[in-house]
Amino acid sequence: MRVIRSAVVIISLALLIAGVAFAKEKQGTVTVQMNLNAPADAKNVRLWIPYPMSDRNQDITGINFAGNYASIGVYKDPHSKSGILYAEWTEPVKERALTYTFNAKRTEVTNREFPKKEMPLSKKEFKQYLDNSWLGPTETKIKTEAAKITKGKKAVLAKARAIYDWVVDNMRRDPDAKACGLCDVEKLLAERMGKCADVHTVFVSLCRAAGVPARDIWGIRMPTAKEGDMTKSQHCWAEFYLPGYGWIPVDAGDVHKVIFNKKLSPEEARQLPERDYFFGNIDENRIQLGYAHGVLNPPQSGKPLVYFMYPYAEADSKVLGEDVIGHNFGYKMTFKEN
Repeated sequence: MRVIRSAVVIISLALLIAGVAFAKEKQGTVTVQMNLNAPADAKNVRLWIPYPMSDRNQDITGINFAGNYASIGVYKDPHSKSGILYAEWTEPVKERALTYTFNAKRTEVTNREFPKKEMPLSKKEFKQYLDNSWLGPTETKIKTEAAKITKGKKAVLAKARAIYDWVVDNMRRDPDAKACGLCDVEKLLAERMGKCADVHTVFVSLCRAAGVPARDIWGIRMPTAKEGDMTKSQHCWAEFYLPGYGWIPVDAGDVHKVIFNKKLSPEEARQLPERDYFFGNIDENRIQLGYAHGVLNPPQSGKPLVYFMYPYAEADSKVLGEDVIGHNFGYKMTFKEN
């Protein structure tokens, strides 16, 4: 036993000396308490909640839900395969309550060394992650901008880095943007300011226009403290696909947040350690909720969602709250470290 422990210590020291850092972890229990602000006489109230799933970076366990709903179930978004918790109340009641809890263990994502030689990219396999048709007329502008940004670059990694640097340098945080932003690419190209979903919608659109598969990720932050409120902690980041390696995360939005909070000059911003860190690395203080947007499963009566990052509800086919972006219509989310 002593020999094994000594070997572990020696290997750990060798890794530290070599500059290899260990991925950080954070874990705790998330509680979502719903008490919907729906009319008492509503005959049919429907609720959709993002349902995080386990993957190589997070472990979701201990899932429980309870309430006075008529039915509840877990569905998958048919396009992205993201999880959706769906509940329904089918008759008038004074209160519509649901409590949903789960344990989340999140690991820091680290990618410090990329392959020097890239594998060929199968455009057919990644067709949906290269599709910009949803942009409509704006697709032409995005193609033109992407061509300028990536001029002279052939490799996927080089294109993605050029686009990331352009987004960091040319866009800025808009603290007054609604929720995580409205993702209006035409407006964003003109004004070049927004929040996390805005920033990464631009990143993803530019990547796809340059032939780099990319996608938005909808998530939520865990408090850095041992416990706290998560109700308004939704956050978006993005990934691009590097052939022969896998999906690589980026978070230009968090770089913008540091620049904004510290009131940094462009020159100071270029020296930020966060700038390099958030190209390929993602901290452990977040939970990935999925990729779903548009029409949910089961389909909603309201218009397609810009993103499915917040709970969404309808009463007798009418959207609860002001719009479909993510207003609080009677819910609270909290976290407590295990």
